[in-house]
Amino acid sequence: MIVPRLTSDISVWSSDNLPSSTCYRAGTLVDVNAGWRTVRPVINAGLCKGCYRCYLHCPDGTIRMESGKASVDYDFCKGCGICARICSFGCISMEVER
Repeated sequence: MIVPRLTSDISVWSSDNLPSSTCYRAGTLVDVNAGWRTVRPVINAGLCKGCYRCYLHCPDGTIRMESGKASVDYDFCKGCGICARICSFGCISMEVER
């Protein structure tokens, strides 16, 4: 049985190896949130370490990285909460939509 060896010298998480954004320009995506979202992610930029985990796991591609910090495009965010669950640093909280 082949067991993968985990090493810290793999540069997979380098920002040079990742796309610049998974978000599309406004008007590209066709399913704008229709108002049914009940909670939304709020990012505390002071706690964000720029690890790209939320960015890579967002199923709708609504998280973008700006200056090494995550931000959310609320026009297309469905409020699933995956980003908040995947964040190791606790910088994303789900708040009631107003």
